Amino acid sequence: MSIQDCQQVIVTVEGKGDSKQHAFASALGNIQKKMMQESEVILRIEPVEVEVIKATEKTYKERFLFFFFPRKRTSYHVELEVTVNVTTLQVNDVAFTQEVTDDPDGIQIPVISKKI
Repeated sequence: MSIQDCQQVIVTVEGKGDSKQHAFASALGNIQKKMMQESEVILRIEPVEVEVIKATEKTYKERFLFFFFPRKRTSYHVELEVTVNVTTLQVNDVAFTQEVTDDPDGIQIPVISKKI
């Protein structure tokens, strides 16, 4: 009996950063966070296909004290649709055995043979 389940899921994630690489890395790093919200115990998340929905580059001029040292600043924002293979464990299918034990954190008093 296998308790593993493999399925293909499409996830939409966003990311932003100071460079193109940072924006894509941020978006791909958000896949795990999004998958953890939706499912049970995840063994493996494997991206199969990445499709760019929207890629935005914002450029603006920044100045120190409104006049001095002008410089160009650029930020990137990407929205991706990622198809992933997700392997999960079906915890509900596992049969657990029940054991009843005494309190392991209790204090054993030698005179009285009861635990507090």
